[in-house]
Amino acid sequence: MSKTLPKSFQGLPSEISNNQESLRQEEDWLEEQKNSPRLKRWVSFIIKGGPGYLQSALTLGGGTVTAMLFSGAVYGYQLLWVAPLSMLLGVIIFSAVSHQTLSTGQRPFISLKDHAGSFFAWAFAGGAVLSSIIWHFAQYSLGASVLVDLSEVVGMRMPSWLGGIIILGVSIMWAVTYGVSNKMRDWFEKSLRILVWGIVGCFGLVAFRTGIADPVELIFGFIPSLPESSSQVSSLTIIVGGLSASVGANMLFLYPYSLMAKGWSSSHKQLAQFDLIAGMFLPYFLATTLMVIATANIFYYGAIEFTGKSLSPFEASQVLESTIGPLTGRIVFNLGILGMAISSIILQMICCGFVALEVFGWEFGSIKYRLACLLPAPGVLGSVLWADIALWAAVPTTVICGFFLPVSYFGFIILQQSSSYLGKNKPKGLKANAWVGSMILGTFILIIFLVWTLIDKIPKYLGNLF
Repeated sequence: MSKTLPKSFQGLPSEISNNQESLRQEEDWLEEQKNSPRLKRWVSFIIKGGPGYLQSALTLGGGTVTAMLFSGAVYGYQLLWVAPLSMLLGVIIFSAVSHQTLSTGQRPFISLKDHAGSFFAWAFAGGAVLSSIIWHFAQYSLGASVLVDLSEVVGMRMPSWLGGIIILGVSIMWAVTYGVSNKMRDWFEKSLRILVWGIVGCFGLVAFRTGIADPVELIFGFIPSLPESSSQVSSLTIIVGGLSASVGANMLFLYPYSLMAKGWSSSHKQLAQFDLIAGMFLPYFLATTLMVIATANIFYYGAIEFTGKSLSPFEASQVLESTIGPLTGRIVFNLGILGMAISSIILQMICCGFVALEVFGWEFGSIKYRLACLLPAPGVLGSVLWADIALWAAVPTTVICGFFLPVSYFGFIILQQSSSYLGKNKPKGLKANAWVGSMILGTFILIIFLVWTLIDKIPKYLGNLF
């Protein structure tokens, strides 16, 4: 049995879980969907939306931008497979997390402590906080550089630090709406849904204007391979960057608590599984694919030596302006990048607030909770101190954050096989074995690439130091 939480703990689920009328109406709606034609049910689920979009908004950030820009510039279409495969591995793990959370109604941090061990629970929480704080710097660096570039379009030059302050203010105002009330929470989620599809639309327009250079190469780009290049930015570096950027430790923590914040229960399992595909996988797949296509069409260096220090969203938008026009090339591309940075900042703040709820037992939506959301705010210094967001500079950060993820994955694999935790909801038979096997396979794929990066990169870093 799980440990009893203090009576003063009034965290998640939110007030909707105590509103029996709202829950009953939603459960009746879900029951109706079971008897609806599949296509109609899918449309209803898409309109309903869910926490999957929060994951899209969080993962479409600085790490993804950097990995995809360099992927297209150095390898053209050859690494198109990285983003969808990375996210698919994440969906497998997240589907198990949703099954566990909705089946038991228990908080994952407590469940990991009770049924897997404190080591996994603290890795789960600690990885979420550290990855949010570390990657916050990159988001502000990215967002501020975009605001500087946009300011030049209208004939002025905004200081980078001012761009960081503006993004910080907007992000705080947006983040504090989550948890004020059910209506504000729903508004928050709908606004992020619009933002996510807006990002996809921006890159879709740019990719449409640049066209597809080689349709056959595009198709083969989705087949996993390790292309060779004379560039200093190896395919391994981009692959690991893509793996770590697609699913982060903070995403893994945020997801089950966002399910509970909506008051979802076992009745929502089918909706939750569908939402992972429609809300998390699909927007990420489209945004990253379109970004790689647009970047490859304009910046592909081919056999030319490429150091990784000559490309940033700033340079990218200016080159696009000269090739496809200022509106589509510079403004639309920049807006897509800006949306990615801000959405990630907002969700990283909320993730830190959720961690505080579990560790300290604070009330959801309280002043303490909102102050905890500001924990990664010093990342605004990235708008001044981290001017160079080249991928090679982000490798140590990616590896540090990345190693928290497989530890948490193993914790949820243990929970997926725990009879004392899941009881009658423990999956059985061939499907259960395939599910757990896929979780283990995905975890080991991540570990292999992370270790491979350490072996490949650490000697080079030590050589530069000494």
